[in-house]
Amino acid sequence: MKPYQVFARMQPERAARILDAILDETPGIYTQAVAAAAATMKARPQFMMKQPKDRRAKLIRQALSRVAASPIAEELLAAYFLEIKNGLLVEWLDALGLDHEEGVLKTDAPESPKTDALEKLLVDYRKGEGDEADDRELLLEAFAAQSAIEWPEFERLLGLSD
Repeated sequence: MKPYQVFARMQPERAARILDAILDETPGIYTQAVAAAAATMKARPQFMMKQPKDRRAKLIRQALSRVAASPIAEELLAAYFLEIKNGLLVEWLDALGLDHEEGVLKTDAPESPKTDALEKLLVDYRKGEGDEADDRELLLEAFAAQSAIEWPEFERLLGLSD
């Protein structure tokens, strides 16, 4: 799975909520998303910013669903979990036993845990506390979509591979 595919699979309402949170917490990343969407549409960012909020979110999601937008889609997902949902990210990385600093991996290409251990970790993580099931699933997809993560078995367990 690639980052653009995460946005392609995402419901428009979900994307709008994520974009709202990013606008509130990391406006610089939001500006990058608007600029990427505008470039995809061959429009100016000012045109995008003048669109009603719902339409703008729809256009950004559509743009991030394209192959060429994969780097900005990856950046947007990373910002969402590093800046807004950091607790979920830290919980997942700690469960995997990966060395990180507040959610930022210290190794470029971490090795995948064995399949049995990974399967148990997924089950336990999905049971997590609170009403953040959607964010937990999105985190798993975003993690699988990272360019540094090449874990085919993880994608298979998530139901994301062919």
